[in-house]
Amino acid sequence: MTRSAADHHLYGDLAPWWPLISAPEEYTEEAATAAAVLNSASIPVHEVLELGSGGGHNAVHLKSRFDLTLVDLSEDMLAMSRRLNPECAHHQGDMRTVRLGREFDAVFVHDAVAYMTTEGDLRQVIETAFAHCRPGGVALFVPDHTAEAFEPVTDHGGSDDPGGRGARYLEWTTDPDPDDTWIQSEYAFLLRDADGSVRVVHETHRTGLFSRPAWLGLLAGADRVEGTLFGNGERTIVRNGPAQRDTSNAGIQCRGVERDHPVRAVAYERHRSAAVRTRAKIVERA
Repeated sequence: MTRSAADHHLYGDLAPWWPLISAPEEYTEEAATAAAVLNSASIPVHEVLELGSGGGHNAVHLKSRFDLTLVDLSEDMLAMSRRLNPECAHHQGDMRTVRLGREFDAVFVHDAVAYMTTEGDLRQVIETAFAHCRPGGVALFVPDHTAEAFEPVTDHGGSDDPGGRGARYLEWTTDPDPDDTWIQSEYAFLLRDADGSVRVVHETHRTGLFSRPAWLGLLAGADRVEGTLFGNGERTIVRNGPAQRDTSNAGIQCRGVERDHPVRAVAYERHRSAAVRTRAKIVERA
């Protein structure tokens, strides 16, 4: 990453505004989707580690189903999460390097993984997830975009609280250089305090954009790979060589061969708009 996500105003001094910028209720469907994937592991899933847990808005919906341990880089965001989820364990740490010295039945990495802007960063996150996942467990990654499906994004939202505070945001995401592995988002936040005064904050975020083959290669690591990638009604078959196109759109299977740590890995692309949030499976490695 060229800049720590925790250095952004959004995850620092603006963290108390996070529940109004991106309300917990907006995560209901996403959390249900995540829970279904996490429960697809070949072992019973009770203990789940979330890397990049932010303000704890996924945890609000998942903590009734799992025993959650939450890790985030920003102490300000962790403070917000502790208020919402006091029953969950919280740890400050970088998802690329944190090591808690224990394993979990599943590992969940939501859209904070988007702040990985190089394959080296992304590889470290995947290694962290695998290092904390028990054999037979599942590691779930939810990036905002993949290179094949990326389109410029304009989004907006926000909400008010009963005390008179309110927040609105405008997001404008583009890809300044399609030949690199990052995109750029401009955010404008309008923040109304309880006394009616309004201020405007603008900041720029740089996030990663990787192809589906890149995701597959990183998830499979150095092992021989046999698998499929989901993409626009087709699948790409990788068998120790150049990818081959197949329009049959069969089910998604992907595995590393002769792997010592048989963790099932699933990645979903997180599409967003002002009106709808949907999911499309990118890659699965079992």
